[in-house]
Amino acid sequence: MNISIIIPAFNEERLLGESLQHIRAARAAFTQHGWTSELIVCDNNSTDRTSEIARTAGATVVFEPVNQIARARNAGAAAATGDWLLFIDADSHPSPELFKDVIAAIESGRWIAGGARIRLEDGYPVGAFVTWLWNAVSRWRGLLAGSFIFCDTKVFRAAGGFSNELFAAEELELTQRLREQGRKLGKGIVILRRHPLVTSARKVRLYTVREHLRFLFRVVRNHRQILRDREACHQWYDGRR
Repeated sequence: MNISIIIPAFNEERLLGESLQHIRAARAAFTQHGWTSELIVCDNNSTDRTSEIARTAGATVVFEPVNQIARARNAGAAAATGDWLLFIDADSHPSPELFKDVIAAIESGRWIAGGARIRLEDGYPVGAFVTWLWNAVSRWRGLLAGSFIFCDTKVFRAAGGFSNELFAAEELELTQRLREQGRKLGKGIVILRRHPLVTSARKVRLYTVREHLRFLFRVVRNHRQILRDREACHQWYDGRR
């Protein structure tokens, strides 16, 4: 089995190096199990040292000129050679134990895709509450968080990958299409619970509660328009790091 680890990265020189160290340590779980893995970083039109840091860490670097998370993930997937794709955000720290859970899920033969419980690395009460709420809904509804998604490569490509029309929530839209593919195969989507993915709380730190609530209110009112508007989804694209 070969696993392609794909990291979309836009101006991530501050956090990417540490994340790649955690990923390198976690990849040992695949090696010990007799599996191979490759590491692909998609430079999503960065203006800093993102590509340099990725290459120094031994990653294959691909370039996506359109600054959009969905396109960056798709570009990484297009370059992948693995049987399964594992998407991890550039500010996230997976553990070897989490990767072992991924191995067990794949080997069970029951799933076409999966995600993991999320834990913020910093002690922000509001962020911790929102993360707890998301984890509960994610487990209940089988929803994938973009920071950590593993998926059968053939199923991902049959589903059409991430939607290039969306600038946010693209993982939720993909979840629905993957679920349709899973029904055809008699398989489902799993959310791993035992070992969380640790990810940064920078959106909590960099943006006010008012900004987040305003975005959510606009999404509730007109999600079709807002999620297709790069400026409206500025928390992902305005360059604050």
